[in-house]
Amino acid sequence: MSDYRKLDAYLQDNLEQNLEELKKYVSQPSISAQNIGLKECAALVKVMLEKRGFKAEIMATDGAPVVFAERKGKSDKTLLIYNHYDVQPPEPLELWESPPFEPEIRNGKMYGRGVSDDKSHLTARLYAIDAILANEGDLPCNIKFIIEGEEETASVHLHDFISKNLDRLKADACIWEFGGVDHRDVPMQYLGLRGICYVELSVESLGTDVHSGLGGSILPNAAWRLTWALNSLKGVDERILIPGFYDDVIPPSDRDRELMGNLPDLENEYKTRFGVKNFIKGIKGGLELKIEEVFTPTCTICGLTSGYQGPGSKTVQPAFASAKVDFRLVPNQKPQDILKKLRAHLDTEGFGDVKIDFLGGEPAARTDPGDPFIKLIVDTATEIYESPMELVPMIGGSGPNYPFVHDLGLPVATMGHGHPDTKAHAPNENIRLDLYMKHARHMMRLIKEFGK
Repeated sequence: MSDYRKLDAYLQDNLEQNLEELKKYVSQPSISAQNIGLKECAALVKVMLEKRGFKAEIMATDGAPVVFAERKGKSDKTLLIYNHYDVQPPEPLELWESPPFEPEIRNGKMYGRGVSDDKSHLTARLYAIDAILANEGDLPCNIKFIIEGEEETASVHLHDFISKNLDRLKADACIWEFGGVDHRDVPMQYLGLRGICYVELSVESLGTDVHSGLGGSILPNAAWRLTWALNSLKGVDERILIPGFYDDVIPPSDRDRELMGNLPDLENEYKTRFGVKNFIKGIKGGLELKIEEVFTPTCTICGLTSGYQGPGSKTVQPAFASAKVDFRLVPNQKPQDILKKLRAHLDTEGFGDVKIDFLGGEPAARTDPGDPFIKLIVDTATEIYESPMELVPMIGGSGPNYPFVHDLGLPVATMGHGHPDTKAHAPNENIRLDLYMKHARHMMRLIKEFGK
C-alpha cells in the first residue's frame, strides 16, 4: 500500500476545523419523525458538498428531499456513498447531560443528537476527501453521494427515488452509512441487514372516553380489544402465530454459520449491558445466541398508547388504543407479503375492526462475503486498527440497502466509527474522537486504493 504519511498528517493538523463543521451540522435539528428542519439541513449538506467541488443538487421526493452529488475523478471507477441527514427525536430531554442540538466535547467524545447516527459519518468521509484534494488536487475515482432525510422513518420514499434515478446512481460499489467496532475495539464488516415491516395497529371502540363505572360493564374497551388482538400475534413460546409467517424464511447457510462462529460470544457482554439474567426461549450463549439474534424473524411491540397515563388515578374507559409493532424479516421475506398475512390473520381471528397503518418497510439484503470490494475494505483497514476486520454475514437491524443491492446491483460495505456505547437513538448520543480519526484514515485509503 502507498505511503500515506502526508495524508495522515493533514488529517491530524486539520481536525479541529473539521470538528467545527461537524458541530454546525449537528446543531441543525433534522427530525424526520416530526418534520423539523429537514429542508434546512438538506441545504446545509449541499453547501458542505459544494465546498469540496461536488456538483450537488437537492432533489424532491414525496417526503424529505434527497441530496445527490458527484465529482469526477482520475479513473472511470465510481464509488457511491450513502448517508442520511435526519435524526431521531431527542426526547427525553431531561436525561441529556448537555442540550442535544448544542454539541459538546467531553473526555474524548462529542455528544449531540445525530452525532453518531449519522452526521459524523458524513463529515469524516468528507474529511478524507479533503486530505486527498489538499495533497493531490483531484480524486482518484468518481465519487457520488446520496444523502436522504427519511432513514429514521423507514426511508419510505427512497426506493422510488432510486428506481427513478438508476442511471444517475450507477456505480461500481457502495459504502453504507454506518460501521464501527465491537466491545473489543475490533472493526466489524456488516455484510447485510434484516428487513422490516413496521405497522401501527389501532382500534376505536367508542365515540368518546367514558366513565369506567358507567361503561365498564356494558361498553367495549378499546385497550382490551387491542390487547386481545396483540395477544393473537405471538405465543408465550415467542412463536409468531400469523399463518404462513415463516413460509419464505431461508435458514443460515454453512458459510453463515462459519462466519458467525468466528465472532466472539456476547452472552456475558449482553447480560451486563442490558441488565438481564437470561435470554428468551431458553437461548444459551455461543453459536445458538449468534444465529438466533440475526437469522430469526421477530414481532416486537415498540409502543402502546391508550387511556390515562398521568400521575394518580383516573377512572376512565378509553375509546381508542394503538400500538406500534415491527416485524424484523430475514432473507426472502417481503414486507408486503407479511402485511397481507397480518390483515388476513386479524380478520380470521375476529379483529376486522383493528386498523393497520403501514409505516414502512424493506426486505433483507446481503452482500457476498467473497466480493472483491469487501476484501478491499478489509485490507485497507489493516494499517489503521490493532486487530483485523471481522466479517459479520448479517445484523439484526434494518435499513434501505435492498434497492442498492438488488436494483443498482452493488456490493454494499460498511465502515465507520460506531462503538457499543454510542447511545444512538438514546440520550447522550456520542462518538469517540479517536475512532472518528481512524474512520477518516480508513476512508482515505479506501478511496485511493479503489481508484487503482
